[in-house]
Amino acid sequence: MTALLTGLAASLLLIINTLFWAPLLIVLALLKLLLPIPALRSVISPLIDGCANRWISGNSLWMKLTQAMDWHIERPSQLDSDGWYFVVSNHQSWVDILVLQHCLNGRIPLLKFFLKQELIWVPIMGVVWWALDFPFMKRYSKAYLARHPEKRGQDLETTRRSCEKFQHLPTSVMNFLEGTRFCPDKQQQQRSPYRHLLQPRAGGMAFAMNIMGDNFHSLIDVTIHYPDGVPTFWSFLSGKMRRCQVIIRQIPIPAGLSSGDYQNDIDFRNRFQQWVHELWLDKDDTLEYLSHRPPNASD
Repeated sequence: MTALLTGLAASLLLIINTLFWAPLLIVLALLKLLLPIPALRSVISPLIDGCANRWISGNSLWMKLTQAMDWHIERPSQLDSDGWYFVVSNHQSWVDILVLQHCLNGRIPLLKFFLKQELIWVPIMGVVWWALDFPFMKRYSKAYLARHPEKRGQDLETTRRSCEKFQHLPTSVMNFLEGTRFCPDKQQQQRSPYRHLLQPRAGGMAFAMNIMGDNFHSLIDVTIHYPDGVPTFWSFLSGKMRRCQVIIRQIPIPAGLSSGDYQNDIDFRNRFQQWVHELWLDKDDTLEYLSHRPPNASD
């Protein structure tokens, strides 16, 4: 009964917080769309991001009020809220998004997630994500592309249009490189070489870095571990997620990897994929370590 009441209270607070900020976000987005003056648009964009940051702060508040959570967060002290970052993380649950926002809000610019095209139809939030210039990606299977070769490259073109908007306002471009949530069945189907991860997809990341050039200060690598098992969104709202471990690293982007032709330059593609593979090996080792480490243990 306690879990049910906690879940209902958390859900209500989430809805109230969202309904408070979403209309303002949408009104500002429409003004940005309709006003043809670049100077005015440049003023409105930070206001939109500011509303989103306050929505996230509201979420952190209701989480604190309703969740008896034991957080273990390790993060760099020199993060810059006025910088440009590419952020990657492992992906296990919808809860990952709230965890990432809670850990990074106010420390780096607003996270702009790569989202599946279908999510634009999520009530209220789909419009909000559109207003915030989140990149919506439509992925095609190899079989579909074989039948419709004219669709090849359209998802990358979407990435280009989205990332061009980020060059004038400090932004954190967020990508779950695995492309989907981890589960043992997917891991087995992929024959993933990692113990706790699916294989990363490096193409979108390489393309975004190519467009942004030297704008990105560094890579933010986030590893999320749930010691008591991966929570569903409802179990999280119900207060059943008691512990969460988050390791955040700031990693320099190697020279030469922020620009290059990932599609056509095989040597560059191999070097980029090798760099991402090494990142994933380190992340896999971190998850293995966390899975055997008491949550409050000191190093």
